[in-house]
Amino acid sequence: MATIVSGMRPTGNLHLGHLHGALKNWLRLQESYQCFFFVADWHALTTDYATPQGIQESGLEMMKDWLSVGLDPKRCVIFRQSAVKQHAELHLLLSMITPVPWLERNPTYKEQIREIVGKDLSTYGFLGYPVLQAADIVMYKAHKVPVGADQAPHLELTREIVRRFNQFYGQIFPEPEVLLTEIPKVPGLDGRKMSKSYGNAVFLTDSPKEIDRKLSRMMTDPARVRRQDPGEPEKCPAFNLHKIYCTPDEIDYVSKGCRTAGIGCLDCKKIMIKHVVEELQPFQEKRAGYDRRPGDAEDALSAGNRAAQEKAAETMEQVRSAVGL
Repeated sequence: MATIVSGMRPTGNLHLGHLHGALKNWLRLQESYQCFFFVADWHALTTDYATPQGIQESGLEMMKDWLSVGLDPKRCVIFRQSAVKQHAELHLLLSMITPVPWLERNPTYKEQIREIVGKDLSTYGFLGYPVLQAADIVMYKAHKVPVGADQAPHLELTREIVRRFNQFYGQIFPEPEVLLTEIPKVPGLDGRKMSKSYGNAVFLTDSPKEIDRKLSRMMTDPARVRRQDPGEPEKCPAFNLHKIYCTPDEIDYVSKGCRTAGIGCLDCKKIMIKHVVEELQPFQEKRAGYDRRPGDAEDALSAGNRAAQEKAAETMEQVRSAVGL
């Protein structure tokens, strides 16, 4: 069985973007691959090193979300990155052979240096996070890594590091392949990409009342200033959620209603809101159970930590021997 590795930074409550962009794909993958899913708490420190309070708690809360969505510890290994110290050791060894220009040309590095304000990102940890990412992936000898098309170039750096390592020390690691995933565009309430940092997110733990309140105010086609103004669905951010949640008949109905002004924006959104609330109901019921019994999530995470540590120990024994340590 081929191996998959993926992780998520514990930066707060999960939202619809996480659900459709990653978690639903993880649910499918756990049925067909040996999967390692990890709470990337060390990665959280690359940008939030000055405010680490809450990272540990956020990691446990994220674990509850994962379990409530349906990730099964019997089908996949779920663990906390910092609990497997071998990641740090492998990161160190890989950093010895990674040329600095490879890191400086990383498009994500350049983009975030420009866009993230109020934080000093001129640190080795931020520059070198792709090396830690490479260590995360190759520690479990991943064959494939699920990414969207826009993220595929980032995995190529891991492949380059693997090729360089294997050239120096022998064929220890497979080159991980891109497993392209179709990630639906999940717009936030203001039309931008859904993100906690933008303040435009619908969280998985939001109550039905809160979901209705948020989505009822979601941005629509700017051309529909008045109720009688016709609009264009493809220019409406809320319509992207219709395409994710609604039936073909419902999509046809709201599309025609929008173009003819036969339906108001609020009535249109109510059709989609009903599906969002219904989808999240079973998740929220399970999530409430984990809140009542937090030890269940802690036990599952501890078991995953042990399984990951066992595999990492095997890998590092091979790596140390190959490097001559």
